[in-house]
Amino acid sequence: MSRHIETFEASWNGIQLAITYEPRWLNLSDDYGLDTAHLQIEATLPERAALPITETGYKSHFTTASVVTAMGGPVACVMTWLDQEAASPTWQRQAQDMRQLALF
Repeated sequence: MSRHIETFEASWNGIQLAITYEPRWLNLSDDYGLDTAHLQIEATLPERAALPITETGYKSHFTTASVVTAMGGPVACVMTWLDQEAASPTWQRQAQDMRQLALF
């Protein structure tokens, strides 16, 4: 079984991202009806910058290919996810703290 992995570059709020998508991660959709897909999101510039979905700048996420397709593909899916999480009060505070200079 050969693997099919797609790679994309995107930018979110000035952060460059590398997005890797494997729509048939387990390759079991034909035999067992499992639709497992794998997304990897990494902040590349600034390297490993914090994102609303990960403090480390890297996220491995399992979902279904049908969800990714319904959201408009891997890039649109990740951008929507980032935008939704960025609206949270926790991220808003963290983003504000990152914009301000820390004295201590």
